[in-house]
Amino acid sequence: MKGKITWQGDVVFQAESGTGHSITIDGPPDMGGKNKGVRPMELLLLGTAGCSTFDVLTMLKKGRHDVTDCVCEVDAERADEIPAVFTKIHLHFVVTGRALKEAQVKRAVQLSAEKYCSASIMLTAAGVDITHDYEVVEA
Repeated sequence: MKGKITWQGDVVFQAESGTGHSITIDGPPDMGGKNKGVRPMELLLLGTAGCSTFDVLTMLKKGRHDVTDCVCEVDAERADEIPAVFTKIHLHFVVTGRALKEAQVKRAVQLSAEKYCSASIMLTAAGVDITHDYEVVEA
């Protein structure tokens, strides 16, 4: 994997992935940010939630379950001191579909947390308390 960060002035950066996609990153206003993009730690949090949601959806689709929507709401706490690392992250999945069984969604969330989501497993290994829950909604 490769990427490139290019300074745009103040504390704004353009991040480009090795696959050619880009996103704007901006620091907080108290550090000179102008709210032109996501904060770096927000990006890390969103990447973790995206990784886990990708896993859950992929597993359910591979099992030929009729998923019509999958949303992950993520909430995190950070340490008060510097470095202000994540101390807790909670991922709440809302999986919508036809005739979905709770056990199937539970298993997909569990497998993502314990085996497949590289981002959350890496953060857990670094001491972050990551919890998960889910709800199943009939389409």
